[in-house]
Amino acid sequence: MTTSLRRAPVLAFFLAAAVSLAAAGPVTAQAEGSFERTLKVTGPVDLEIRSGSGSIRVTPGPADSVRISARIRSGRFWFSGNAADRIREIERNPPIEQSGNSIRVGYETDRSLFRNISISYDVTVPSRTTVDARTGSGAVDVGDLEGAVEAPSGSGSIAIGRVAGPVVATTGSGAIDVRGAQGLEARAGSGSIKATGIAGAVTAHSGSGAVRVDHVGRGDLDVSSSSGHVTVTGIDGAARISSSSGGVDVEGRPSGPWDIRSSSGSVVLRVPKDAPFELDARASSGGIDVSHPVTVSGRLDRRHVQGQVRGGGPRVAVRTSSGGIRID
Repeated sequence: MTTSLRRAPVLAFFLAAAVSLAAAGPVTAQAEGSFERTLKVTGPVDLEIRSGSGSIRVTPGPADSVRISARIRSGRFWFSGNAADRIREIERNPPIEQSGNSIRVGYETDRSLFRNISISYDVTVPSRTTVDARTGSGAVDVGDLEGAVEAPSGSGSIAIGRVAGPVVATTGSGAIDVRGAQGLEARAGSGSIKATGIAGAVTAHSGSGAVRVDHVGRGDLDVSSSSGHVTVTGIDGAARISSSSGGVDVEGRPSGPWDIRSSSGSVVLRVPKDAPFELDARASSGGIDVSHPVTVSGRLDRRHVQGQVRGGGPRVAVRTSSGGIRID
């Protein structure tokens, strides 16, 4: 009897709290909204988009306009306050600024207005557009454009179409896919990187994930993965390629020095039959197989081959701590 009496105030407290929550509305309630604007432009466009939490999609369209469509959502928290009222205010006065052909979207002038609210953007632009699209959490998708693209995401995948200019794509967590660019800088903290039809200089690094780069034309490459297989094709220049945990496959012409390394995995190089180079291949654990004629200038044994191929040329250094080396 005494125990029941002591529990009564506690039960009453939780009952009162439950009644208060019920009066405040459903815990999972979510307010939503949207807006759409069309801006007239003439000539090349410079577009900047910011989203603290939400996806960004940019696609090519008519040459004389920029159409901005947005989906607004509040978080699923009962303490979001007047989220519905704030969303209505954003609908009336969307975060869009235009100065000639320069357009800025998503810049927050009043942080309290956007508290616990995410906005996803779908923007149609002329093909001659330079894009700077950034989101703290969400995917970024940019279509085929003639301008440069910069697309950082704190957490989310990034997809870029065939772009005539350079691309910078970085994400803390998510995959990166670039289908064409004149120069590339890609970094993924956790996720794979795939880049095809890339000309010019390339830098691509993944903290955890496979990396594949299909290069065209001349240009130097710096490609690596801390944990994942690395594949690079079409090299015509200098290259520094490595994997801390995974194999490495490389194809191309060493018209500059190559430094190819794998801490744990095999290394395969495919070099044209007429390419001259200086070879220094070392395998700590595994054999070395070279199908090119080597004039020995240093050591030649199962785990170390050093010499000139077709009279020598750019230095090709190959290292693996655990795995074999094959040079075709």
